[in-house]
Amino acid sequence: MYLATSALDSDVVGWARYDGTGATRPTTGDEPPYRDEVAALRDGWRLFQASRLIPPYPGAEHATSFLKHEFFFEELVAV
Repeated sequence: MYLATSALDSDVVGWARYDGTGATRPTTGDEPPYRDEVAALRDGWRLFQASRLIPPYPGAEHATSFLKHEFFFEELVAV
């Protein structure tokens, strides 16, 4: 999930879902799976923050590039 800010309760602005078990196909959609990161944590997902450590160069703050508030979630399931 990608957030509007670095706060875990900020709006989700993008997401993708990948099921490593092969039970479902990778997806995105119109509605995020959770309203914010806190809701995903409450539902039992593990969180990994993946934001870049290097700030954008001055003048490039609005260029199309990486999303700086990126988080990965992991859910362990029995197969």
